[in-house]
Amino acid sequence: MSNAQTETSTRGELIDKVIKIRRCAAVVKGGRRFSFTALVVVGDGRGRVGWGYGKANEVPPAVEKAVKDGARRMIPIPMQGTSIPHVSEGHFGAAQVVLIPAAPGTGVIAGMAVRAVCEAGGIRDILTKSFGSNNPINLAKAAIRALELLRSKTEVERLRGVSLS
Repeated sequence: MSNAQTETSTRGELIDKVIKIRRCAAVVKGGRRFSFTALVVVGDGRGRVGWGYGKANEVPPAVEKAVKDGARRMIPIPMQGTSIPHVSEGHFGAAQVVLIPAAPGTGVIAGMAVRAVCEAGGIRDILTKSFGSNNPINLAKAAIRALELLRSKTEVERLRGVSLS
């Protein structure tokens, strides 16, 4: 699978997008034995998203394991209409992602890995910028970290004990 595309499928009510498939070779007596790892972003398209990592000797079982793992670690995304409530920044490794709310009708302006995270989570209008590493695995994890840092207006009011009207 090339870096320029993601594979999307719907299982039940979950949307899963394959971000990256990696092949590993172990040299054994009879030659090389290959194993595969898959990073998948899983979301419900209505404000929940997670990432999963799966390993297996074939690609389809690795993807299935990753989807199962991603469904287990889904996080809620506070939404404001079809976008996010405020600017957020996430880091993972050397990757840094900035998420900026956008007006309705803007669409998802993002690279491949961050786009997959936003679309799986149900975000329709967002501007993004990535810095540092362009590793799709680290970018996807940084985007999810940025989404974890989002707070809705009502949540901020509750945490601070004040009214923000």
